[in-house]
Amino acid sequence: MPRTARSSTRPAVAGKIEKLVSEIVERAGKRKEPALDVPMRTLSNARYNKVKRIIEMGRATQNREFFKLGTAKSFMQTLLVASGCKRLIDEGKTASIRQVYYLLKHSIPGTREKTFNDQSESDPILEDLEVTIDALREELHVFADSKGAMVGEIILTDAGDTIDCTRLGTGGYAIPSIVEPEIIRFKKCNAKFVLHVEKGTVWRRFVEDRFWKSHRCIVTHGGGQPPRGVRRLLYRLHHELNLPVYVLLDNDPWGYYIYSVIKQGSINLAFESRRMAVPDAKFIGVRSGDFEKFHLSDDVKIAIDDKDIKRAKQILAYPWFEGKKEWKKEIDLMLRHGFKMEVESMMTKSISFVTESYVPHKLKHRDEWLD
Repeated sequence: MPRTARSSTRPAVAGKIEKLVSEIVERAGKRKEPALDVPMRTLSNARYNKVKRIIEMGRATQNREFFKLGTAKSFMQTLLVASGCKRLIDEGKTASIRQVYYLLKHSIPGTREKTFNDQSESDPILEDLEVTIDALREELHVFADSKGAMVGEIILTDAGDTIDCTRLGTGGYAIPSIVEPEIIRFKKCNAKFVLHVEKGTVWRRFVEDRFWKSHRCIVTHGGGQPPRGVRRLLYRLHHELNLPVYVLLDNDPWGYYIYSVIKQGSINLAFESRRMAVPDAKFIGVRSGDFEKFHLSDDVKIAIDDKDIKRAKQILAYPWFEGKKEWKKEIDLMLRHGFKMEVESMMTKSISFVTESYVPHKLKHRDEWLD
């Protein structure tokens, strides 16, 4: 669990909550129906900004009215979550999204109605509050389970404690959910780039082989689909320290999607792309053509199924992949091969082939990268 949050963002974020509530009270005072306009977090309200190269949320909103049967409950839930987050900010404490659910769950006096029946109700309301007041969940002092780690040439402070990421053994630095500047400050960085790998098992290979030392870099992982804290940290490393971000992912539709999320953002979190996406991130592998290029054996082949084919075609149809000939060639080659490959497949060559040969080769030959 994160340490107690600092309060330097309190005036801005708490002020947004206060403003939201004040406007509702003002409407009621003028005998107007209490209501909220919540931006819609849907595919139809997301668009790709070709100039910024990120996914953005549109302007469509959903009106939640207090006296309308269909929206009364969500209206009250939104204000309840806002109240809970304001309390956390005021007290300088943080809570997990699960803890927020229990913190706010209760039966409404005089009824059998509960504020939330389960967490699947409270989580979307929290995201609704984020987009309504334009604040990160982490700025509302709410966090998710940590998933991801970092090692390499950087020294930082975490809630005042100095962390040297070159001296953390094989476990590395566990990337927290809240990585905002008020909590995580970069103190010294000797890295030339960031290498983000898909899984902790692959990351461990880079740690044991001390890849970060021989190549003067930072190596991160997100346990598969990177959580918000990892994506936000990659954003900060890139934008604040000017470090290039290279990604090493599986050669399959899921790996392509993870790259897309890191680079352009996700549809579900389109409202946060400007603070999480890294449009300049580069995909260095695993490439479909690597099977022949590195003379891999048939043992690395994992047959693709109908779900893989469907997902690959969906990815090609994304506006942010549309028109990119190299990506079309890449995915077409995977489909023609009829198989996919994991980063771990490089171990059929040798235990450290991926760290001693494969990635060094990719870093040297930039013409093999995908943008």
